[in-house]
Amino acid sequence: LFLQKSLIDFLFLPLSFAVSSLDTVIGLYGETLEIPCNKEATNAEITKWKYVSDGDAGDLLVRRKNQNVIVIAGDEYKSRVNLTSNSSLLLSAAKLSDQGKFTCIFVTEDIDEYHVNVVIYKTPVGLEILEKAVELEIGKQTKLGKCIAEDSNPAVNITWLKNNKPLLADRQGINIQDTVQVDPVTGLSTTTSVLMYSAQKEDTDAEFSCSTEHSLGQKFTSSSESFTITCKSAAVLCLIPDPLVEGDNVILKCEADGNPAPTSFNFHLKGETTVTVENDNTYTITNVSRGTSGEYKCSLIDNPTMKASKDITVNYLDINLSPSGSVEKKTGEALAINLKVDASGEYKDNVKLDKQPSLTKLNYSDAGFYECEVTMGALSEKASFELIVQGAPVIKRLLKQRSNDGRHEVLNCEAEGFPKPAISWSVNGTSSEEGAFVNGKITHKITVVPTANLTVYCTVSNDYGSDSKDINVSSLFEEVRMDKRDQSEDGDQTKMVVGVIVGLLVAALVIGLSYWVYMRKSKQGSWKTGEKESGSSEEEKKLEEKVEENSQKAEV
Repeated sequence: LFLQKSLIDFLFLPLSFAVSSLDTVIGLYGETLEIPCNKEATNAEITKWKYVSDGDAGDLLVRRKNQNVIVIAGDEYKSRVNLTSNSSLLLSAAKLSDQGKFTCIFVTEDIDEYHVNVVIYKTPVGLEILEKAVELEIGKQTKLGKCIAEDSNPAVNITWLKNNKPLLADRQGINIQDTVQVDPVTGLSTTTSVLMYSAQKEDTDAEFSCSTEHSLGQKFTSSSESFTITCKSAAVLCLIPDPLVEGDNVILKCEADGNPAPTSFNFHLKGETTVTVENDNTYTITNVSRGTSGEYKCSLIDNPTMKASKDITVNYLDINLSPSGSVEKKTGEALAINLKVDASGEYKDNVKLDKQPSLTKLNYSDAGFYECEVTMGALSEKASFELIVQGAPVIKRLLKQRSNDGRHEVLNCEAEGFPKPAISWSVNGTSSEEGAFVNGKITHKITVVPTANLTVYCTVSNDYGSDSKDINVSSLFEEVRMDKRDQSEDGDQTKMVVGVIVGLLVAALVIGLSYWVYMRKSKQGSWKTGEKESGSSEEEKKLEEKVEENSQKAEV
């Protein structure tokens, strides 16, 4: 009873305990899955497992240390759960409905939770091609077959192969239709892929198959299938190859039913010429051009009413870009660009820039190689021109800076122009350095040691003109003397201030000494009358005030 009460109390403990991060465990459909708890749970006093799956939640089982497991799960899990010695949860006959979060709650010194996310995978039962075509007809899109990958999770993607190379849908000769169905009971997915294929002459010995790769990394490939390639109808005219481009050789192939099968035919070329072919059912036109396009027919020699027709279209693509070749322009001018396309069908432009360039006011940075590519199916044409922007050079910046050792001045002249401008200086430097000429821009540096203040000129020129700028450069020696003079003047000012203060102190001392001598003499000698004594006292007072005033001035 005590054990049951403890377990019941544990089931309703408040959720105020430590929670670990969420780990993921992958299980296989139908197999037994071991869901681990935290390793600290091995010595737990009480261990409990619960789950949250598809919006449903509940407790699974609980065990007290050294006691038997008590299963408290409902019917869905009651017969499928158990506990290992290390507190891991064993889940047998795994289903897709088991996917979700499982939580291990264990009591040691504290109460802890360990969360595990469960994912159930299943590989497809197999891969096979069903509903295979009896034969494939050249130029006619036919259902080759249906590839099925049954009962997998997650759903797989199917790839069709011809001679072990992937086939890609192009909405012309190849069309692939994929569908996925989910079983309402098991939740497993079945992928179906239907290949619609228009055969070519070279498909006679081709081998077709389908393949898939599961999320677990397992690859599946169906068995290979070969098909009979035909070109027939009651009376049919086939083109090999199709579509056509200028320069191709086209084979007209005429076939008709009969017993025995007919072997000789008439080929009607655009209603202008009729060619009879004996003991053969093909006629070849070499090096076709756009003028070859038109209606072609074939018929039986002994039965002209049995005939077939085919429209032949020879694809062509011509482009004309203006300007072309090498184009020379001056800065500030405009350059108009015009692209004309003559094609047998729809085409698209592939321009290396985001859009056709608009060159209404040319700069040196606009110079370069321009190329446009136009494509139409298998046809592709390119056109290009090279733009050269010319003009008189201009000095953009003229700078100076002291070298790292402080002994030189480095002058930097930056200019742009085309053709490449020549750069000259009004002084000779100890060294010079010229940068690369890129997009009409060039930089030239010189190093100088000026012994006097001077103005330095940088001049740039080419066939279209010139430009010049100047910069003032101070003597390095004059700068050193000025620095020393400033230091000397600062010292002299300090000395003068100290001298003034000492002079004032001496003056105050002299005045005070004079006053003391005077007072001493005035108190020596004969007796005076009261009036004179009074006068002397007043004079003394005035003298004291004067001395005090002078003393205050000296202090100031």
